[in-house]
Amino acid sequence: MRIDEIVEKYVDRKTQRRFLILTSIAWMFDAAGVMLLSFVLPYVIKEWNLTSTQGATIASATFLGMLFGALSVGFVADLLGRKVSNLFFFIVTITFTFLSGFSSSFETLLVLRGLSGFGYGGLMPSFNAYLAEFTSIRLRGRYLVLLESSWAVGSILIGLFAVNVLPNWRWVFWIFSIGYLFVPVFLRMPETPKYAFLKGGKEALERSLGKRVEEEVELPKKEKVPILALLKREHLKDTVVIWIAWFVVSFVYYALFTWAPRIFSSLGVSVVKSSWFTFYMMVAQLPGYLSAAYFIEKWGRKASLGVYFIGTGLAALLWANVRGDASLLAAALVLSFFCLGVWGLVYAYTPELYPTSLRGTGNGAAGVWARIAGIIAPYYTGFMMEKGKSIAETLAWISAMAMFAGVIVLIFGRETKGKYVD
Repeated sequence: MRIDEIVEKYVDRKTQRRFLILTSIAWMFDAAGVMLLSFVLPYVIKEWNLTSTQGATIASATFLGMLFGALSVGFVADLLGRKVSNLFFFIVTITFTFLSGFSSSFETLLVLRGLSGFGYGGLMPSFNAYLAEFTSIRLRGRYLVLLESSWAVGSILIGLFAVNVLPNWRWVFWIFSIGYLFVPVFLRMPETPKYAFLKGGKEALERSLGKRVEEEVELPKKEKVPILALLKREHLKDTVVIWIAWFVVSFVYYALFTWAPRIFSSLGVSVVKSSWFTFYMMVAQLPGYLSAAYFIEKWGRKASLGVYFIGTGLAALLWANVRGDASLLAAALVLSFFCLGVWGLVYAYTPELYPTSLRGTGNGAAGVWARIAGIIAPYYTGFMMEKGKSIAETLAWISAMAMFAGVIVLIFGRETKGKYVD
C-alpha cells in the first residue's frame, strides 16, 4: 500500500484539522513578520533620516535572509525531519523579529532583519511540507491553500495592530514575544508519517500515527543528490514551471506591497489614507485565498493557477489606469485578491509535484526563487519611482510578468489533482 493511502486510512479528519490550525498559526507569525515592514518602514526612514535606497536595503535584507532560509530548509527538513525543521525555523523567526524592536541604528536593524528573514524563509516551506504529508489526498489541495490563507490573517492582524500603535514602531516588533507560548505546542507535534517511514521504517511509521499498521507499505524512492534530482528528466519540466511561478508571484507581490503606501501617495492619496488603504489590501488577501481553496478542487491546480496569474496581471493594469480614491482602492483590492490567490495555489501545487524524498528540497528550492525575486522587487519599484517613471509604466512590466507566468502554467503545467504522491 502506498504511503498516501496509509495516511488516508489512518489519519482521521480531526487530526488533520488540528495540524491545519497549528501550522496556520506558525504561518501567521511568518506573514506578520514579513509584512510589518510595509507599515514600519516609512516611520523608520523618517526617524533615522534614511534615503529611499536605504529603506529598500532594509526590505531586501529581509528577503536575502529568506533566501538563505529557503536554501537551508531542504537540508534541515530532509536530514533531521519535518518536526525539528518546524521548531528551529519558528524559534528563529520569533526571536530575531522581537529583537529587531531594540534596534538603535540602520546597521543593527539591517542585520536583525536578515536573521529574521532566515527564519521566515525556512518556516513556510517547512510547515507546508509537514501539513502536506499529514493530509489525505482528497483534502490536501484545499488544506494547503487554507494554510496559505493564514498569511492573509497574519498580515491583517499585524496591520491592524500597526495602524493603532504607530508611530511607536518598536511595538510592532515586540508583539512577537507571544510566539514563545506556542513552542511547547509545536514540540509535542509528531513526525510526519511519510518522513518517519522513509527514515525508520514501519515501526517509526506506527509511532508517528499512534496506531498499528497491518498493511505492507511501499518504500518511496530515495534520491542520493536531491537538489540535482529536481533537474532530472522526470522532474525538469515541473521544476522549471514552478520556479517561474514562484519567482513571478514573489516579484509582483513584494514590488507592490513593500511600497504600497508610497504608490498610493504618488497617485494622490493622503499619507494617513495610504496606510489604511494598504491595510485594506491585506484584508482583501483573505477572500483571494479562500476562493483559490474552492477553485483548486473545482478546476484543478493548473487551470486555477493560470487564471489567477492572468487576473493578477489584468488587475495591475487596472490599478495603474484609474483615478480617484474609491477607484484606486477598488482596483488595489482586486489586485490583492488575485495575487494572494496565486500564492495559495503555488504553495498547494508545489509539494504535489515531488515525491517524499524530494519534497522538502523541492519546496525549499522553489522558495529560493521567491526570495531572489523578493530581494530584487523593492529595488525595482524604488528605482522606477526615483527615476520619475510613471506608476502606469511601473505596473505595466509587473502586469506583463504575471500574464506571462499564467500562460506558461496553462501550456506546460502538469495537473496533480487527485493524483497519489509517493
